[in-house]
Formats: sequence, C-alpha cells, structure tokens
Amino acid sequence: MTVTFPGEEAVSANLIAETEVLYREVAVELTAALRGFRSGKTDEVKTAVQAVKDLRVALQMVMDERTRVEKLRKNVAGVVRDYAIDFDAARDEIGRRLACLREAGGS
Repeated sequence: MTVTFPGEEAVSANLIAETEVLYREVAVELTAALRGFRSGKTDEVKTAVQAVKDLRVALQMVMDERTRVEKLRKNVAGVVRDYAIDFDAARDEIGRRLACLREAGGS
C-alpha cells in the first residue's frame, strides 16, 4: 500500500520560492533601516528589529506546521518509528506461504 500526495514536489518548490521572496523583502527593509540609522534616524532601528522578529516568528510557524504535516503524512502512510509497513508485499508473502502449505498438504 503506497500513499502519495499529488503535487507534493510543487508544494515544496512553492514554499521555497515564497520563503525566498520573504527573505528578500525583509532584506530590503533591513537595508533601508540601516541607511536610516546611519543618517541618524533611530526610529528605523525599531522597524528593523520588528521586521527581524516578525520574520523569525513567521518562519517558526512555517517549520512547526511543516513538522505537523510530515507527522500526519507518516501516520497516513503507516510509518511507525521511521518504518512503513508494505501491505502489498505482506499480502503476497502470505499468499505464497499458503500456496506452499496447500502444495505440501496434498502430497
């Protein structure tokens, strides 16, 4: 039994792209805040510090959610302690053993 999630690779690529956009936006804000700080505007420091805090909180929320989703995927796929049960292979093996027993019983 194999469980696949359609578009899983696309979701990961989108997440990476969105994270890169977020980093670029924060980098622009930080650069503007540094320019303001160098020119004597101390209120820009508060903006920069808040931008960094917001980014840290947002990234932590994304990572927590990703961990939850990964745990759910493992549960759905039957993964226990990093091992998945292959029901198709188990079914084939049971069938093979029953066939051997049938064959041996008829002799």
